[in-house]
Amino acid sequence: MNRYVRQLSDLVSFQPGKGTKADLFRGDRLFVGLNCFEPGQSQPPHVHAGADKFYYVVSGRARFTVADESCEAAAGSVVWAPADVPHGVEQALERTVVLVGIAPPPR
Repeated sequence: MNRYVRQLSDLVSFQPGKGTKADLFRGDRLFVGLNCFEPGQSQPPHVHAGADKFYYVVSGRARFTVADESCEAAAGSVVWAPADVPHGVEQALERTVVLVGIAPPPR
């Protein structure tokens, strides 16, 4: 695999008990990862101090929480969580693959 190119389909994986994660790229100024959820799975609300985050829904559909708002997002949607704002995947509504970007990356 080229160090500058990743094929998402090679990294998609699902587990019955909890969502899975795969790192795509981790640099000094940006982190990009892949999160995969089965229906009903979630990611608890959390905060990235000093770092903005986005979720790009590659496939599927899920309900996200950002601050005190809940929204449903489907394939092709982008969800943004500003730095220091609680966010998470409230519930995957179907098998869902999400591309995640965080800048600067978590330490």
